[in-house]
Amino acid sequence: MEKEPTEFFDFAAYVGLTKQLGGIEATEELANLCHIGPGSDVLDVGCGAGVTPCLLAKSYDCRVVGVDIREAMVARCRERAQREGVADRVEFRVADVQDLPFEDELFDAVTSESVTAFPEDKQRAVNEYVRVTKPGGYVGLNESTWRKTPPPPEVIAWSQQDLGGNVEPLSAVEWLALLESAGLTEIVHRTYDVDPQREARRILRRYGLTGMLRIYWRTLGLYRRSPAYRAFLKGVRQGGLVPTNAIEYFGYGLYVGRKPA
Repeated sequence: MEKEPTEFFDFAAYVGLTKQLGGIEATEELANLCHIGPGSDVLDVGCGAGVTPCLLAKSYDCRVVGVDIREAMVARCRERAQREGVADRVEFRVADVQDLPFEDELFDAVTSESVTAFPEDKQRAVNEYVRVTKPGGYVGLNESTWRKTPPPPEVIAWSQQDLGGNVEPLSAVEWLALLESAGLTEIVHRTYDVDPQREARRILRRYGLTGMLRIYWRTLGLYRRSPAYRAFLKGVRQGGLVPTNAIEYFGYGLYVGRKPA
């Protein structure tokens, strides 16, 4: 029997839904900026429900290792890999992004989407990404980004409710500083706004109709039997609508650098 979820990411793992800004388009753009291709060895840090590792394996004919801090999320990843027929090209492990269980210089590319905004020591996390990347390889982040600072309290509260209570977005300048401090060169970045309606459509495309139905039934079952989940949803509803100024302040960015050869 699966352990009853009690917190934000436990709920996400149970239903098999994780949010990543920019949808499949952002993942594909990040993969191209990281020069991922046939035969590449890729590490996806904070792989969530496994959508990105499976997409990379299928679309780019590469080998992917995905890590997530929750065992329940890793279980969802393995289920997805079996369903999508890529279990021979992907593997998943439980790991902390601030202390990756890999030897130095192992991967051609390391990607991370909507993950590095969460750890307390973001520089340590990025340093770990660089450590396990081969010389000449790439590190790429897709991360929530403050487009203007300081953001007002209502936008901060909305972002934490939408992405997870301990999320700490940075400005583009701050994200770039992390990559530079980790020793990356040839750094490129692109920032985008976040339209909540557009993001909702991207979630549907990312998971597909069958996947969304599976998520819906898991969510419904959890709602019926879990007081903790009902209380969580009540808190979300009480949070109100998206602030009218959210798009002005909140967005996401792609940040990619190369490890010197």
